[in-house]
Amino acid sequence: MKQDQLYQNALKRLGELESLPDIQNKDSKDVKELLEKNGISRRDFMKWAAAMTATLALPSSFIPLTAKAAELAGRIPVVWLHMAECTGCSESLLRSDAPSIDSLIFDYISLEYHETVMAASGWQAEENLTNALETYKGQYILMVEGGIPAGDSEFYLTIGALGYTGAYNAREAAKDAKAIFAIGTCSSFGGVQAANPNPTNAMPLSKITNKPVINVPGCPPSEKNIVGSVLHYILFGVLPKLDAYNRPTWAYGHRIHDLCERRGHFDAGEFVQSFGDEGAENGYCLYKVGCKGPYTFNNCSRLGFNQHTSWPVKAGHGCIGCSEPNFWDTMSPFEEPLGNKLYATAFNGIGADKTADTIGVVLLSATAIGIAAHAAISAMVKNKE
Repeated sequence: MKQDQLYQNALKRLGELESLPDIQNKDSKDVKELLEKNGISRRDFMKWAAAMTATLALPSSFIPLTAKAAELAGRIPVVWLHMAECTGCSESLLRSDAPSIDSLIFDYISLEYHETVMAASGWQAEENLTNALETYKGQYILMVEGGIPAGDSEFYLTIGALGYTGAYNAREAAKDAKAIFAIGTCSSFGGVQAANPNPTNAMPLSKITNKPVINVPGCPPSEKNIVGSVLHYILFGVLPKLDAYNRPTWAYGHRIHDLCERRGHFDAGEFVQSFGDEGAENGYCLYKVGCKGPYTFNNCSRLGFNQHTSWPVKAGHGCIGCSEPNFWDTMSPFEEPLGNKLYATAFNGIGADKTADTIGVVLLSATAIGIAAHAAISAMVKNKE
């Protein structure tokens, strides 16, 4: 879709949102007042809007529209469900960089249900969820964090006095949701809960409902990927362009390896041989100590975490591929090159005696095949759109 058409669609979409009747507490509708109350100036807010626009890979002309979408987010209720997880995705969101306008939007304006940050508990919490689903039927955005025990194992996640399972709550909430986001790798692909032998039969959200689900994987994902996906939906009223695993391509369209600050060392053949060696001190490539960046699609190397200060590879540990399906089984052991795992098989087969030093040519060929396959899949997805 051309840029001018995207712009016109966003304008039309925001106009529709502005014309909607207020569906939330009028006392919390004035976003500007809330910004000022929390010490966030209009200038800071626009800086955040500019950063989010760039994150979404939109041109700078969209900055005012992104800001408007953030202001109108208060008209769209959000229901956030917790399943089998560690709450790391919520922690990522709450630790966004200043001004924390994204947390402000979710915590003060549109967040109708979130077990971790809401004051209610027990029967009152259950009542809040029921009321939110009924009051905002067909209007709310559903965000689910965590893998979901399913089938005969649903009872492993039985919640509250009513005895509903997590899978039941997820299915019920998905029925009338305007859009559905699986937040984090556990909800997107099952995560560590679904790792072999998966005793609870944990499933991704997409297998619990037959409605379209946008996957925002990562363990945890960047808060910008969480908020950016929602803002994209608010801006255009449609799901963002997705890859073969239903991940937004603006966030997961490139490999970690493509934009890594250590990429130059990889190209120069300069590798860390063991943690703490001279190569580690010089910031060499971490592939030989297990980095899965060449096989992982995410924007960690571009955005970073903790107010853009760092990310695992910058801190000295290789990427573990956490935004990929079944990463716990396919990417481990995390401190060994994936090439060694491919060739030194449990069956002592071809190449069992090979190491990262002796399979470079084959590995690069395999990487090239992988890139070509990803490009082909992306092209098919694009043609379908």
